[in-house]
Amino acid sequence: MGKGTGGPLFFTQYSYLGFDPRNLRDRFTDYLENNRNMARVNHGYCMQNPGHHLGYGDAGWGITAVDGPKGYVPYEPNPELDDGTIAPTGAIASFPYTPDASLKALKYFYRELGDRVWSVYGFRDAFNFDQDWVFGINMGLNQAPMIVMIENYRTGLLWKYFMSNPEIAPTLARVGLRPDSPQNTNKK
Repeated sequence: MGKGTGGPLFFTQYSYLGFDPRNLRDRFTDYLENNRNMARVNHGYCMQNPGHHLGYGDAGWGITAVDGPKGYVPYEPNPELDDGTIAPTGAIASFPYTPDASLKALKYFYRELGDRVWSVYGFRDAFNFDQDWVFGINMGLNQAPMIVMIENYRTGLLWKYFMSNPEIAPTLARVGLRPDSPQNTNKK
């Protein structure tokens, strides 16, 4: 996971839109379990809510790098880099790692927060209820990971197509990635 809390959630998402972390490991880590742990830490931090931020909780989570009230910040779940800003893409694009918690967040953002964080183009990029602030845009850069990772959770479609490229297998072998045990590939 790296130091501390592992950093912003996008580390577990953007690099894995096509690259399938399931069933792969190297001498340092099991990539699926690493990503799962980062999402779990993020979710757990928001449930504990040490900063007493409005909107944080079991369903209100998703701390990642995003434009916040003071511009772009690589938010992460620690008091030094957390000002109460939640990015829906953080929780929703974690579907392959935390399906139950991600679905709960999606329902909370859509059903409970409604048009405060939803527009005709999907979820707004970020919100911070402590500062009574909602980002007024829906950036495709943050919309795409939600769609892709939901589909990867559902069917593995984008992972399957990316990983089927003939360059991938020899590259994985060359950098030292190897298949993990089959029972580890479907843990939730």
